[in-house]
This record gives sequence, structure tokens and C-alpha cells, in this order.
Amino acid sequence: MSLSESEYSRGGAAIARWSIAHRWTVIVAWLVLALAGGAAAAQAGSRLSFTFELPGQPAYETNEKIVRSFGSGGSNDPLIAVVRLPDGGLESSAGRDGLRKVDALVRDAAPGARTASALSDTAHASGYMSKDGRTTFVIVYPVPDFTSDDPYTKALPALEKSLAGVRVGAEPVHVTGASVLAAGGSSSGNSVLVETILAGVAALVVLAIVFGSLLALLPLLIAAIAIPTTFVGIYALTYATTMSTLVQNIVALVGLGVAIDYALLVVTRWREEKAAGRANREAVLVSASTAGSSVVFSGITVTVSLAALALTTVPFLRSIGLAGMLIPLISVAVSITLLPVILDAVGSRLEWPRKRPPSTVSRLWTAVATWVVRHRIAAASGAIALMAALLIPVFSLQLGEPKAAAQATTASTEARAGLKALTDSGIGSGVLRPTEILIPSGSSLDAPDRTTVIQPESWNRGGMRVAAGWGREDASSDAGKSTLAQLRKAAAAIPGAQVGGSPAQDGDFIDALYGGNLWIIITVIVVVTFLLLSRALRSVWLPVKALLLNAVSLAAAFGVLTLVWQEGHGSSVFSSPATGAVTLWVPLAAFALLFGLSMDYEVFILSRINEEYAAGHGTDEAVVRGIGHTGRLVSSGALILFLAFVALGGVPQTDVKILSTGLAAGIIIDATIIRGVLAPALVSLFGRLNWWLPAPAQRLLRIRPIRPTTIESVEVSPQPHAPDSQRHL
Repeated sequence: MSLSESEYSRGGAAIARWSIAHRWTVIVAWLVLALAGGAAAAQAGSRLSFTFELPGQPAYETNEKIVRSFGSGGSNDPLIAVVRLPDGGLESSAGRDGLRKVDALVRDAAPGARTASALSDTAHASGYMSKDGRTTFVIVYPVPDFTSDDPYTKALPALEKSLAGVRVGAEPVHVTGASVLAAGGSSSGNSVLVETILAGVAALVVLAIVFGSLLALLPLLIAAIAIPTTFVGIYALTYATTMSTLVQNIVALVGLGVAIDYALLVVTRWREEKAAGRANREAVLVSASTAGSSVVFSGITVTVSLAALALTTVPFLRSIGLAGMLIPLISVAVSITLLPVILDAVGSRLEWPRKRPPSTVSRLWTAVATWVVRHRIAAASGAIALMAALLIPVFSLQLGEPKAAAQATTASTEARAGLKALTDSGIGSGVLRPTEILIPSGSSLDAPDRTTVIQPESWNRGGMRVAAGWGREDASSDAGKSTLAQLRKAAAAIPGAQVGGSPAQDGDFIDALYGGNLWIIITVIVVVTFLLLSRALRSVWLPVKALLLNAVSLAAAFGVLTLVWQEGHGSSVFSSPATGAVTLWVPLAAFALLFGLSMDYEVFILSRINEEYAAGHGTDEAVVRGIGHTGRLVSSGALILFLAFVALGGVPQTDVKILSTGLAAGIIIDATIIRGVLAPALVSLFGRLNWWLPAPAQRLLRIRPIRPTTIESVEVSPQPHAPDSQRHL
């Protein structure tokens, strides 16, 4: 296929031609932006937020009121000092003296904290005791530090140091808490820089295998320009809105994958055109016009999908969406401007040490596509059956915070010991995340059945009083959610009562995130994506199929999340038991990221199939040739993203591990089963119907249908079957 002079002068080729003509302007501009981005990344860290705000939601507003009035608590779960009393419990002088000593040490170590124990809250003493009267605890709400991702970054070490070596009878005192368990231990896990370096090394290995030459460094160079440049935008956004610390991880690792994907597509096409005998400059312009156009549409699609996060009312997710929208746009800009300049100037010299023109068609993926086309019904049926098996667990997906037992696997020995003491004694893990109820000072909250409620006299201030309630089971469990419902009902009987605490805020989080206008936002994104794809692919059916396959791919990823984490089938790989729930925000974040990233691969594949079909090849041959040219690209890009998400799983926080698992599984499933088998099988099955473009759509999108340059007559399959014109009737 050759391009006419008019095609050289428009679209990606025109941008490439301008960039080459102004190469030093382009090079200097990107270098300046990258250097500025490095400086911005260093400065942005101190401006990023660690808080999870839910403005306007009742539990969040109650929690904010509790913190303003009492200086602690609200959504900041308490620390728990677990004490094992000697024989006789509090009936013995040794038991009372031991607990009194712990009480005093806690107050000294955490000045300004709200504390309570069986000795300081005698009216509710039984709520602090195990049934055998031997295990008790001191509940501590330190003043939180909002400048760190850990609200007790100062209070916890002080408390641990104060209680270190303290024994009541012969038993040590253990300090635990929901935030301590969730942090995963103070020294475990990787930093963003370490994650990015690990992912970059893995990407270099994959690229070295793909290119076998110095060209392997080129996609990494594009990523090295795009990622820091994105931080210029992030730094600017910190002055306009709240930006979460998690954007650093997302931009670094997703940016690495996206930028490499785009560079891979352009460089691979440039190589192909060079191998076909084109001069270097002509090969650059052809790759910019073809692969460059696919990159632009892919980048816009990823950007649109991340609008699902950017348009939410949850600030920390909105910040991830805004940052996520920047990285594909900047990666596209670098790929269609700087990359052609480099290829034009030194591209041929980067082929060292290769001596022969490399093959641009994958034998493996050509063989796979040939088999899929010949056995299209069996291939489609098998892929659908496998997807169905992965979809089944989705129907049991539960949203909530991971259970304490799952988070404890990466926590400190001290925190694990405290949790074990609570659960072994029968007190349970529910006390780690109490529901806090703000009531008038003269009121008293009745404890529902199987629920503990404390309301110390010292927790009174400004005419308001805080009561704390919990059940034996973890707040994320079904029993824990039932306890919250009972406490809400009990609070409703008190005029002016307001329900807060982290369990109540979790419920509000689900309502804010998955209720309201979210489905309207997703519908708009799907419609916009459909219109973009229809224009890019010049078809109505191909975008419909792409969106349906994306939905299947996403659901399969959620199924893996449910199986591995919620139900624990495979979570032992992470040395973790079942979490019992998938973190509240993970499904939406996974949707926004996977929707765009997987659509990248669909655009890459279908654009090439379109090109082969337009050149006059039959549907089946176009599929085989399209997969043969793009299969290696898609599988390599997916492997790089997979390894990047595995690196993301190196952080200690369980919720980030859950997200990384979903993203890694989603990318691999999509690039292999969906795009490697199911998509080509369906294209082959539907024949010419793939390129159906009714007249109204042509007028609306201002495009014309693809008209092959020769009559479609060549099919790959030697088996007899109906021609395309009949197969879809």
C-alpha cells in the first residue's frame, strides 16, 4: 500500500513533516519540559493530599465535626493497646494496677488524645472486657497528623515506645489498629521510584527481545520524556484542586506502559515500511500517517475513559482521573512529534547490531490468527466459555475495606500480635473500626443486641458527646454491616444524633461513587467512545463489538479480583488470606484505566485489519495479516503493562495490591483471549458486515465507508463455507 502526496500532507504525516523541519525546536522544547517535570515532581510531593474527602456526605460531615470539636476520631480509626490481665482480672489488685499504669502511659505518650478503658469508663466496663475477664484494651484516638498518609505517623511510634517492655503480670502490651494493619509495616514495600525502575528494567528486557537492537531504548526514551512532563501538569493542578498521592504511582507506571505502547506502534510500522524498501524519510512519514493516526485515536480514547474518574464527586479519585487524562495526551504528543524526528535523524543507526532487515510479521501470531479464522466458531465459543467462567464470581463481589486479618499479613509483628489477642479472646476485630455517633450531652445511646457501645463521660465537649459502637466481627463483613445498620437505627431514636466513623463513611463512599450520576457519566463515555471509534474505523459494527468485548474483558478482571482477593483463591501468593471484600474505589479505578488501555489494543488491531481490507484482501486474509502485523506489538505492550502493574503491587498497602492484581489480570486477559482469539474470530464470522456504515452515520460522522481496491475473494480457510455476502445474512 502506498500513500499519495495528499496523504503525506495531512494528519500525522503533516505533523511529522513539520516536526522534522523544526527538529531543534521540538527537541529543545521536550527536553525543557522533561527537566521542568523532574523539578515539578520533586516539588509536587509536598503538595499532594493524603486525605479521602467526601464533601456533602453525612458521615463525612459528621466525622469532620467530630475532629473539629474533639480534635481526633471521626474517620480516623483508633489505636488499641491490648492488655492481658493476670488471674482474677480487674478483681485483682495486680490487674487494676497494671491497667492503671497502661492508662497513664497512653495518656502521656499521646497528649490531647481521647482515651477510654474499663477503669476510666466504669459505667461501660464490660464493653472493654473479654468473657473470661482476662483480656482488655485501652482505646486511643490520638490527634491525627494530616501532613502524612498515616494519620498516626507521630503518635504510633510514641505510643509503641512508651509501652515497649511494659508487662501486666507476665504478659506484654500490644499496640494495634486498623491504620497500623493497613499500612503494612513501616519498612516494607517499594517507593514510586523503585517501582518505576523495576518496571523500566522489565520493559527493557521485553523491548530487547522484540527489537534485538538499540531501538529497544527508543520507547523507553519516549516514556522518559512523557512521564516527567506530565508532572508539570500535575504540579499546576495542585494549585487548582486536591491531588492524591496515588497519582504518582498511576502516572509513573501507566505512563510507562502507554508511552511505550505508542512508541512501539510507530517504530514497528517504520520498520515495516523500511523493510518494504522505502527510503527512511518516506518510512517515517508513512508510519506517522498510519500508526500515528492510530496512536492519536487511542490516546483520545484512553483520555475519554479516564473522564469517568475525573467527573466523580470524590476528590481523590477525581485527581487520579485528571492526572490519568494528562499522561496519554502527553504520550501521544511526544510520539507524533519527537519520535519522528529521532527516527528521521538516527533511526537507521539504532538498528545496530542487526545486519539484516528484521521481519515485521510474527509467525506465531500469524499461525494463531490462521487457526482462529479456520475454526472461528470453535475459537469464539471456547473464548466465550472461558470468559463466562471468569464472569461468574462477579455476581458475588462485595465492596468494602479489606478485613483486618488480610491486612495483618504485611503488618508489623506487634500489630499482628495485638489483633490475634483481640480475636483469640473473643473481643473480635470489630473494635478496630468503631462507628462513632455524635449525640447531645444529656443523651445516652442504647446498645443493640450483640453490639458493644461505650460513651465515656470524658468524651463530652461543647454540649455534644461521642459514643462508639462495634460488633465482634470485622466492620467489612456482612455481620459488621448489620451492626452499622443497627447502630444507625438506635441513633435515629435520639434527636440530633449524627452517625460517623469509618464504617459509616464507607457506606457513604459507595453511595457517592456508584450512585447518582455515575451511570450517566459512563453512558456518555461509552457514546463518545463509540463515535470516536466509528469515525476512526469507518464502521458501526466494529465499535459496537469493541465496546462489548471491553465490557466482557472488564467483567473478567473483576471476576479475577473477586476470586483472588475476596474469596482468597490465590491470595496466598501475596501471603494474604481472603479479604472478604474488594476495596471500595478499586472497581471504578480499574474500569477507567482498563477501559482505555484495552481499547488501545483494539484500535491497533482493527486499524491494521481495516488497512488490509481496504487494500483489497478478503475479510479472513485481512484478519490474518492484521493480527500477524500487530500481534507481537500487542502482546509485547501488554506484557510491559502487566509487569508495570506487578511492580505497583510491590507497595505494602493491601488496597493497592488489589488494584494492581485487577489491572495486571485485565491486561493479560484482554491482550490474549479477547484481542488474540475472540475479536478476530468475531470479525471473521461477520464478514463484510464489519464495515457496515449506514448513510445517516456517514452524514453524522462526515466519513465514507471503506471500499476495497479489489473484489474481496481470497479466504484463508481451505474449508468450504459461505461467502462473506451470505455468511451474515
